[in-house]
Formats: sequence, C-alpha cells, structure tokens
Amino acid sequence: MTLRFNSLLISAATLALSACTSSNMTELLSQTSQSSLRSSENIARDQYRHPIETLTFFGLQPNMNVVEIWPGNGWYTELLAPALRNEGTYYAAHLPADSEVKYYQRAVNNFNEKLSSNNAFSDVVVTEFYPGTHHAIAPANSVDMVLTFRNLHNWYIQHDLEGVDNAFAAFYSALKPGGILGVVDHRLPENRDERKAKRSGYVKESWVIALAQKAGFEFVAKSEINANPLDTADHEKGVWTLPPRLALGEQDTEKYRTIGESDRMTLKFRKPDNK
Repeated sequence: MTLRFNSLLISAATLALSACTSSNMTELLSQTSQSSLRSSENIARDQYRHPIETLTFFGLQPNMNVVEIWPGNGWYTELLAPALRNEGTYYAAHLPADSEVKYYQRAVNNFNEKLSSNNAFSDVVVTEFYPGTHHAIAPANSVDMVLTFRNLHNWYIQHDLEGVDNAFAAFYSALKPGGILGVVDHRLPENRDERKAKRSGYVKESWVIALAQKAGFEFVAKSEINANPLDTADHEKGVWTLPPRLALGEQDTEKYRTIGESDRMTLKFRKPDNK
C-alpha cells in the first residue's frame, strides 16, 4: 500500500471519532484508544502510560487548543490528534527541522511521514521546541493546555537548569491565563541527590514543582496514575535499563520486564488568571 493511498485512507473508527462532538472526554478518549490508527505495540504500553486516566486528570476537553512537546514517534499523537480534530487544535512541538543532529533529523522526518500517512492527522499543526533556540511552540497566550511526557530530564541532562527554565518559560508564554500544564516524568526518590543522579533520567518531584513555581505556575495537583513501586530508580544504565529500551540487552531481561516501565510523577500546574 503506497504512502499516497494511506494518506487518503480514513478508517471507520477515524470517521466515527471525527463525527463525535461529545463533551465526555473519557468516552472520546476510549474511542480514540481503540482506533485502528494505533499499533498493537503502542496499545500494549497503555498499561504503563495510562493515557486515558492521565489526560482526564489534566482536564483535557475536545474543544481545547493543546500543545504536546516533543511528540517523538507520535505515541500520544495517535490519541490527541483525533480527539481534538473536530473542535480543538493539536500543536505538535517537535525538534527543530534545521538541526544538524542526525538523530533529530530522523525523528522529525519519521514524525512527518506519520502525519502524512493518514488523513486523521491532516489538521496537526507542527511547531518546534528546543531549549535556548526554538521557543515558539504556539502563539503567545493562545493555548488551553501544554503537555510534556518524559522530557524534563532530557533538558536537564543537555542544558542543566537553564534548559528546564527555558522550557517552562516557553510553556508559560504559550498558555492562556488559567491554562494548564501537564507534566509526566521519571521520578527520583526524594532522599537521592539529583546532581549525582543527573544522567540517570530520573528527577525529583519536588524539584520539578519548585522550578515550575519559579516560572510562575501554580501547582494544582498530583496523581499516582503512573506510579510504579517496583522501580527503585537506581539501575546500571539509568531509566533506559527498563522497558522499552532494555539498555543492558539480554542481561536480566526478565527482571526488568517484571519491573516494567519507570515510576513516574504526574503533575498538574496552572498559569494564573491575571498573567
């Protein structure tokens, strides 16, 4: 089946989603989660990522303008684009297209190919984000929600605190007063030294909350939706030791599969009304 043919293909499930104007977001996301847009591999990860519960906790509604930061290969795109297509807008703030980093170039190209593969993604608005250089994720004061899944640790590793500060400033700028920031990331136990654990991929919940508040956000609530008490956060190759990466290869594979994906914080912030 050619890419051109795929771009014209709209499954029955996609048609049903695009026609749905229900304000019941849980129902709409349940439909989206079972759509033929999603691969079996992606659906299998729902047990660790709990997308319906996570997006419901953040307060997602079908008429919202929403930015997802660094959507990667489009795991959440498969859920968000159809759910927002009829009444809202989905911005995918990906890596810069002009980057000289080959990995970034491949990631952007793969994502663009995904968007062109099905008409359900035709309304996705692609923007760019990178700490320090690309902050225009959406027009200022224009979006209802910004979502970032497992990204803060990358900016911390790459650009230290400045990278995280840049990110929160970009999110704050794009959000309307009263808009919501949803953050999910790998959680470092509070009794650990975040500097020593910097390259592990884990960050402290209290650290994230403090940096968000420093940027002007109000802390609203946290959830244990994505908690995993089996994860000790002290693995040889950091968080990438666990599924899906399994960075140690065949070493102790069953052990790490039994643990599952990482223990994750799920945090909800709000841009104050008067800002």
